[in-house]
Amino acid sequence: MALYSEVVMDHFRNPRNVGVIEDADGIGEAGNPICGDIMKIYLKIDDGIVTDVKFETFGCGSAIASSSMATEMIKGKPLADALQLTNKGVTEALEGLPAHKLHCSVLAEEAIKMAVKDYYDKNGIPYDKSDFPEPEEASCPHSSPNA
Repeated sequence: MALYSEVVMDHFRNPRNVGVIEDADGIGEAGNPICGDIMKIYLKIDDGIVTDVKFETFGCGSAIASSSMATEMIKGKPLADALQLTNKGVTEALEGLPAHKLHCSVLAEEAIKMAVKDYYDKNGIPYDKSDFPEPEEASCPHSSPNA
């Protein structure tokens, strides 16, 4: 069995929504300084709908594929749907990730939630703080000598 699904390989080789939105309505960043994976998500929002989303990711192929898939999953959707995005949903849409790469899908979820929170903060929109848990500070699985 291949380590990565064809879906992961496609999103790695042909990532969707790469780039920057200069006048983004919300920007979120998540990363793990230990392993170096960093994701930055830019949102354009009109009438509560994610009309455009771009990402910049510094990291491995799984991080790039997770960013690409996550942006595809929220583009054109209401903000409420973007907040429902989970790392499990990203992983399932990618048809799986190796266990030691699951943290990449977590970073994608966190970056999107941080971008939505940034939008709410910039616009004085009240929100439930429990929708925006603090990013995980777990050690990176592939930073250990045995990974």
